[in-house]
Amino acid sequence: MNKIRAIIGISTLILFISSSLRHELFNSSGDLAVFDQGIYLISQGQPPISSVIGFHILADHAAWILYPLALLYKIYPSVYWLFAVQSVALALGALPTYYLALQAGLKENLAIAMVAAYLMYPVVYNSNLCDFHPDPIAVPALLMAVLAARSRKIAWFCVSILLVLGCKAVLSLTVVAMGIWLLLFEKRRLYGAIAIISGTIWFAIANSIIIPYFGSEAALLNRHLYRYSYLGNSFSEMVQILLFQPKIILTNLFSTINLEYLSFLLLPFIWALRPQYIIPLISAIPCVALNLLADHPSQKNLVLHYSLPAIPFLILVGIASLAADKVWLPKRQVIVLWSLVWFLALGKYGFFSSKYLHNLDNLSATKEAITLVKTKDSVLTTDIITPHLTHRQFISFKYNPSEDIAELNKFHYILLNVRHPGWAATSESLSSLVNILKNQSKFNLEYQQDDVYLFEKTISGT
Repeated sequence: MNKIRAIIGISTLILFISSSLRHELFNSSGDLAVFDQGIYLISQGQPPISSVIGFHILADHAAWILYPLALLYKIYPSVYWLFAVQSVALALGALPTYYLALQAGLKENLAIAMVAAYLMYPVVYNSNLCDFHPDPIAVPALLMAVLAARSRKIAWFCVSILLVLGCKAVLSLTVVAMGIWLLLFEKRRLYGAIAIISGTIWFAIANSIIIPYFGSEAALLNRHLYRYSYLGNSFSEMVQILLFQPKIILTNLFSTINLEYLSFLLLPFIWALRPQYIIPLISAIPCVALNLLADHPSQKNLVLHYSLPAIPFLILVGIASLAADKVWLPKRQVIVLWSLVWFLALGKYGFFSSKYLHNLDNLSATKEAITLVKTKDSVLTTDIITPHLTHRQFISFKYNPSEDIAELNKFHYILLNVRHPGWAATSESLSSLVNILKNQSKFNLEYQQDDVYLFEKTISGT
């Protein structure tokens, strides 16, 4: 047990340092800003309406877990709480993995091999580098739910299911699928029924009441459903195409990019994929199906977090195959080596020596300009600076140069990194905006260094 604690502690530290360093190098972006701003506003007793997305945080995914997370911000408001929570959650998945392996009859060395296979699964590390999302909290919770069901610990099972449902409305589909698997194949009828009923009820409440109440269909289409644009421009159109035009679905499903996605998703566990032991993957169907149905490549990218709900059930397949001694790679060392090979092939640790270093040439100037933003007044900046200034009611990285110049008067500070504009702007558009602001008497140029500019509205301009 001491060995597992050490593994979890070291893994947490590696994950936390990695996500924090990425943030310090100004590679964080929109999603981190959304959650950080929303949780900060909750902690301040203000409506968590994120100015980054333009609507209430509950309209995003009905993720009520953000409210208890705000208690951490009451201690001290810092985005590093989110990196810590995400790192701890992902590393903690090793604990139920270890117990599930022992429960299945594996020797300790093979149980530790399964822990290694989990921690080195590329999506675990990669998703940790993908800003912050509540989804990683669901990974250990799903594993704990299965452990509780198999141990007949109904209270732990209910708590685990509740935690999963609080992370994201769409995870209710995973809970329902897991319930079907528990009911029909694990012979845990009560546990399966609880999962099916709770998942179904929460899906209905979240999508019919909470999300529409706090948001709008148009906002959600713009925020999420663009990934399924070929299915139509509204929920009703999507349902009609799904029901009456299956050819459109099939054409999208049987594609090269989907084949590539499935290959990379399964290859780290190919040693365990025997037909008679893959039944737990029933629970992963909603997650994988949503990724396959999407026509946006981000949904099929193992750099991002969209495949996280499938990981617990791949782990269960590995454990079942090992327990039956029906795996392609029966030795512990070979399983660990295979996992390491795929982590080295698909893990994005290499970004720290390439992609994540492109902002270094004016990093100190950007940080110095940020320190000059002294108040909680509104800010217009770039998408990669936004997560560093979200502890305020209004911040934006969206400005259309064709809009009326009066739009700029909404902001007290305007902080621009012309050399590194991020994905939401271009160096040309920011240079043009700098020239406009220099000719505006309402804004003073407070800082200029290495293509970093900070303008502050004058008192007379408020």
